[in-house]
Amino acid sequence: MKISGRVIEDTVVPARGSWSRILDHGQSMRIVDIEGRQAVDFLCYNTHDFADRYAAADTMKINPGGIFLTTGTVLYSVWLTPLFTIVADTCGFHDTIGGCCSAALNALRYKVGYQPNCRDNFLTELKKHGMGPKDMAANINFFMYVPVGPKGDMDMGPSISKPGDYVDLRAESDVLAVISNCPQINNPVNDYNPTPIQVIVWDPPTTE
Repeated sequence: MKISGRVIEDTVVPARGSWSRILDHGQSMRIVDIEGRQAVDFLCYNTHDFADRYAAADTMKINPGGIFLTTGTVLYSVWLTPLFTIVADTCGFHDTIGGCCSAALNALRYKVGYQPNCRDNFLTELKKHGMGPKDMAANINFFMYVPVGPKGDMDMGPSISKPGDYVDLRAESDVLAVISNCPQINNPVNDYNPTPIQVIVWDPPTTE
């Protein structure tokens, strides 16, 4: 889908990298899975009060899609501030229950030493905005499909995204968006091969 508006940022986030930006109400952003099968961990906050952050549970309860986020899903904060709306989605089935990887989780699950991880990526970006570990929250995993089995088991299988798949988000408030381009190499969420993504931010089209 063509972008309609003035592009103000077009950035490639490297494999295992991180990114953040404040978007004004009405601005939009596109996250592109350039090579496919790349999980993108995502958090967002009300710019005017960072304590008013993304609420996974309420977002799942309020939206008709339940645990899967897709076109039409509104991302709500803990105080039910609409933060973003997903306005376009070429992939579908984005996850909001699996959370992010961390050094401690990798050590426990995979018996490995320190590896780059999403928690540390998030903290790197949050520090730029005066935040820290207490400001972490359960996150979204774009391009990651995590179905729940009949006995409650979670399938952390490979992503279903194809090269060039994207999701478009429209800011419904003044919002801080934070991305960890997932570095995980111990399970198939990135097809064992983290790759770059693209982030585009644009102003809404002007009407004259």
